[in-house]
Amino acid sequence: MELWFTEKQTPGLGITCKVLQTLHRELTPYQEIAVLDTEQFGRMLVLDGMVQLTISDEFIYHEMLAHVPLHTHPNPLHVLIIGGGDGGTAREALRHPQVEKVTLVEIDRRVVDVSRHFLPEVASAFDDPRMDVCFGDGAAYIQDKAGFYDVILVDSPEPIGQAECLFSIDFYRGIASALKEDGIFAAQTESPFVNRELISRVYADISGTFPICRLYLTPVPTYPSGSWSFTIGSKRYDPLPAPSERGMAGALRYYNSAVHQAAFQLPNFVREILSKEAPSGESS
Repeated sequence: MELWFTEKQTPGLGITCKVLQTLHRELTPYQEIAVLDTEQFGRMLVLDGMVQLTISDEFIYHEMLAHVPLHTHPNPLHVLIIGGGDGGTAREALRHPQVEKVTLVEIDRRVVDVSRHFLPEVASAFDDPRMDVCFGDGAAYIQDKAGFYDVILVDSPEPIGQAECLFSIDFYRGIASALKEDGIFAAQTESPFVNRELISRVYADISGTFPICRLYLTPVPTYPSGSWSFTIGSKRYDPLPAPSERGMAGALRYYNSAVHQAAFQLPNFVREILSKEAPSGESS
């Protein structure tokens, strides 16, 4: 008998993968966690029925979330990651030699534990001495951290339930307060094909909070529609100029300075999404 897993990405869209083995499944106080071994994408982390990563394509998402803002900031010493309990974003942040400390705030301790056991190549950062892990609510954590971080990365799940507050203007204002005077943050902001209203609202909120706001795109095959967006809010540094790669090219599988620049070249339909709520025209 064949076993197949389907993530219902929208009421009319799903992604289905043949499962070789269910490696782990549990219900925590926060969510259902599952790790599946799939034929097409290898091991897959699933939270509440939604794909968070696969071994096959996780490097694209994690490299683009981390390296675009970290290469934009000239001296990222202190980095905060909100979410990201699988460790992939932290792994990429710690590739930067300037980074002195990465603090990761994850609400569900079991995501870290499960990732360390079943996804060790993703969760390798947890053994780095520069890594500090805190378990709790990320939105609450930043409330008393005024002017503390150079870079904040928001590696959140979909804006459902407990994660919904991580897509709010109050949260973005809290991030702005927690950043230094030249700080920058980036967040995953879903698919321009299936989350248009969310992207429009988030872009308007971040544009109203930070003097520089930019949206960029990357392909992630196992995410809804395969096209994924990230949004940057920056107090001083514009991510559009080509950055130096700071000697990291050999360590990376997707990101480079040319990809960095190309990611900000937005299709017309995405520019239209941004222009609905953001008259400042930051998308061009």
